[in-house]
Amino acid sequence: MDCLIISGMSGAGKSLAVDVLEDIGYYCVDNMPVRLMPRFVDLFPDSPARYKQVAFVVDVRGNKDFQALFSTLDDMRRGGISCRVLFLECSDSELINRHKANRRRHPLDVEGKGIAAAVADERALLEPVKNHADYLIDTTVLSNAQFKQHLINLFGEEGGQGLMMITVNSFGFKYGIPHESDMVFDVRFMRNPYYVTEFRDKNGMDKPVYDYIFESGEAEEFSRRLADMLSFLIPQYIKEGKTSLVVSVGCTGGRHRSVAVAERLHADLKALGHQVAVKHRDVTRALT
Repeated sequence: MDCLIISGMSGAGKSLAVDVLEDIGYYCVDNMPVRLMPRFVDLFPDSPARYKQVAFVVDVRGNKDFQALFSTLDDMRRGGISCRVLFLECSDSELINRHKANRRRHPLDVEGKGIAAAVADERALLEPVKNHADYLIDTTVLSNAQFKQHLINLFGEEGGQGLMMITVNSFGFKYGIPHESDMVFDVRFMRNPYYVTEFRDKNGMDKPVYDYIFESGEAEEFSRRLADMLSFLIPQYIKEGKTSLVVSVGCTGGRHRSVAVAERLHADLKALGHQVAVKHRDVTRALT
């Protein structure tokens, strides 16, 4: 019997996770009070087929003291039930944007506290759950499709359990390093197409610009070594339970060199069989 606890920040994707898990066979219960979990589990023996895989959403809506969650899970494990915890993470700025977009009040936004303060309070309350999680997924840069596939990989019977979702970001240092980065690489040492008049208004996805950058032996060797290093590191991270990796590649403005190298890394990792997406954060910014 498999019991999955879904927790995490409000707006990080718990509702979408429930939809996906239901599609792959989980019986899901949203906003589950921790103290009611053992009583619900008592129903399992009566309907073993229906309750073979169960997911409980446990968050700040129905719980404030999460120490009870850990003792309840220990009791369930002693009773022979497999229990795992999935924690959904997201950056503060993205959470605030999502709450503003969907116009739903944050569950801790009471008495005019405001979204930012509510998010901070929620993060502090959920820190123990995050620290005890078996799976941690940061949805900051994931599209819905990428997030869905990631969940299927982890929890679907034929989904390729153990795969990692890799996101390659390009960015401009002048606009700041992406806060969701696990690794940051600086490619400002490469020849800069910005100073070639015919390339200035183009970007690293345009073939002439891409070819100009990779005509340099340094760019080619750097990309090869980066792919080799990640090929070694990714299996090690998977062994430690890491399920997502954000690799950020930066140049000055995030338009030429970082874009080209990110595209190359995306292609190299995909050719090696990894699940990888590419995102160009600053490529559409106006040239200054």
